Amino acid sequence: MIYPWQSDDWNRVQALRANWPHALLFHGLAGTGKVDFARHLANGLLCEAPLTDGQPCGHCAACAWLAQGNHPDFRVVCPEALAAENPGAPGSGGSGEGASDAGDAGGAGGDKDGKKTKTLSKEIKIEQIRSLLDFCSLGSHRGGLRVVLLHPAEALNVAAANALLKTLEEPAPGVCFLLVTQRIDRLLPTVISRCRQWPLTTPDAPSASAWLADQIAQAGTGGADAAKSAAQALAEAGGAPLLALSILRDPEHAALRRFTLTQLAAGVGCDAFACGETLQKAPVPLVLGWIQRWLYDVIALQGAGRARYFPDAGKALERCAGAVDPVALAAFWRTVVSQRAIEQHPLNTRLVFESLFAHYRALFEAE
Repeated sequence: MIYPWQSDDWNRVQALRANWPHALLFHGLAGTGKVDFARHLANGLLCEAPLTDGQPCGHCAACAWLAQGNHPDFRVVCPEALAAENPGAPGSGGSGEGASDAGDAGGAGGDKDGKKTKTLSKEIKIEQIRSLLDFCSLGSHRGGLRVVLLHPAEALNVAAANALLKTLEEPAPGVCFLLVTQRIDRLLPTVISRCRQWPLTTPDAPSASAWLADQIAQAGTGGADAAKSAAQALAEAGGAPLLALSILRDPEHAALRRFTLTQLAAGVGCDAFACGETLQKAPVPLVLGWIQRWLYDVIALQGAGRARYFPDAGKALERCAGAVDPVALAAFWRTVVSQRAIEQHPLNTRLVFESLFAHYRALFEAE
């Protein structure tokens, strides 16, 4: 399926069918359905009886195979950790995408029986790209295109990116690559130059709000505060409706968010050691995103007098904005941005958070 705000993108991309590029690079805001769009496009390309607007019919053998995740002409390439989170996704697990190659040892962990288990990689590795060579060199099982969906493209490590570059430079006939990224700035310029770039539309506020309200209603979680909760989640997600929906559906997210914002609102009273203890098992990108958005709102209040991400914390943001030096705040912002660049690296999470929150508290102590 595609989402309501993607209809125009879908119609525009169908104009490429007469001369389909060997590689399309979809990019845009996180949480807006880019992977779903690319997967639906792959379905449309492989469908044996597509509708007049390029939509898949949903009834032919190709559509049935894609729904079951075993179409012979479709491959998904993504990090092992992501493939494990979505084992039932069409094209994942058993379809040969190489997302769970046994040879990719990424470290060790432990299970309930005390046995060591492999830590799943968050990168796309060169072995996964090499496994595509056999797929690309074989003929189509159904006499049509062969389609590769690769996401998130920013997860390609250097070796994998260079291996993919060679494939993109000399594409096999009848093979179409669909790459998806939310951080196009992290891709090799040479990879970007070999693809047809396609920025996907960011949902407008009315469309995002209407869709989110409909999802809440279908889930039966509406109520007196449903509209307010939806508005807050959409604001925190920067207008990304899928990300806002995941926020609303995750009770642990709500508890961690409440704790983090309380600590940030405390300013000089922020307890860096408590933050390290409480947040050490939380996803690093999630917490860094909260910190970065909070800083953005404080800076925005100092300059423009209006918060964007946390309108429900207006008074606390105003208090912090009036108690911290703008220059020091901007310097700390750059520190958080540099930390985000390595957020997927296996660092000591507790120490990372203790250091960041201690640095944040020091901004207020300087006053």
